[in-house]
Amino acid sequence: MPSKKNQTSVGQMIQRCHKWRQKRKQYIDQARQNTDEIERERLLQAAEHYGRIANEEQLKIDSQRDPKDKTPISEETPVVSETTDTEEEDIGFPDFITNLK
Repeated sequence: MPSKKNQTSVGQMIQRCHKWRQKRKQYIDQARQNTDEIERERLLQAAEHYGRIANEEQLKIDSQRDPKDKTPISEETPVVSETTDTEEEDIGFPDFITNLK
């Protein structure tokens, strides 16, 4: 029985993580389209906040996974593979922040 409850808990954590990653992507997209520097910075800070929350949740998910399970999470759920796309987009993001002037 505890295994079943753990699976449900991990499933809920994955859903929350996905929701926070979507929010992060939404804020980044809004910041890229916004011309007001102050509003852009606020949006970027909100995106960073959701990124930190999602990373913390992902660490919890990873710690609760069964060590016998050798399948990477990205193959189990499309949620993580979706975030890989946003991480690739963010590689050049620090330049975007520094070029606000």
